[in-house]
Amino acid sequence: MKRKIFSLYINIPKEELDTFDEHIKKKDAEYTNYNTKNEFEKNYQQLVDCKVEYAKKIGVDFTMIENDTKCGSLNTSYVDYYKWMREFYPEITSYNIVNFFKIHLLYEFAKEYDEVLYLDFDVVPNTDQNFFEVWDLSKGVAVKNNNERVNPIHLITENTQTIRSPNSKFYNAQAMLIEKGLSPKNDVINTGIVGISKQHLKELDYFTDFKQTLDLMTSLIGQDDFFPKKIAKYFGYDNETIFAVKLKENNIPVQWLDDDWHYFFDTQGFVPKSAKLIHAINKKFDIIWRSINA
Repeated sequence: MKRKIFSLYINIPKEELDTFDEHIKKKDAEYTNYNTKNEFEKNYQQLVDCKVEYAKKIGVDFTMIENDTKCGSLNTSYVDYYKWMREFYPEITSYNIVNFFKIHLLYEFAKEYDEVLYLDFDVVPNTDQNFFEVWDLSKGVAVKNNNERVNPIHLITENTQTIRSPNSKFYNAQAMLIEKGLSPKNDVINTGIVGISKQHLKELDYFTDFKQTLDLMTSLIGQDDFFPKKIAKYFGYDNETIFAVKLKENNIPVQWLDDDWHYFFDTQGFVPKSAKLIHAINKKFDIIWRSINA
């Protein structure tokens, strides 16, 4: 069984960062994307090293992908992918291009490996346990859902969400499934950590009808046929929305990662000792380094 861990770091130029949270940002607060860029730059080496060390501990190949990385079966660098996306899908932001690229990389690595674990750059491993031995990926895709973060429609206002909110992704996926004549029942997928087998990637069939998928997403932005405009205006081109739709459309088995294996570090001021893969949504890496080195 050949296994792979990889992560992705693309330092998006500041002028290409979208200020998606402008309407909800506090007056003196920094835009989310600007803060992310700054924290990644400050913590770059530690974020690389912690992943290298984890892969070494469990005896699994690791690759850190950056702008011009080409290795093994990877014939396309991010620079190449970015140019292609810009030519054919100019409506897609750089942030979303990066996130589609990570799904593309899952398929690239699956050409050579049987099982692949993807970790967002803001994920910090804090365990000696082997992910692939704890999670039997032959039983299904290993991801976390953020279903508990979805609000009922009557509680949603234009000031309670952005294009990246779980609400937006959940109702966008519902609208897409309805348009496809399928049950709207879906889950809010977080692709910050994804464990998946070659076989389930094939069955997921993420990119086969990619243009048609993006065309459908375009047609739903702002459309109030299914949901009020306060929701539909925040629909977009999110990789996680498509992932959720594909899971349901193609009936892919899923194993839900628990809080230990995908600890969602957001509003808390601490990291529990039980957390094995820490996903720093808030980018407060100083708290993580103190916690794991204590």
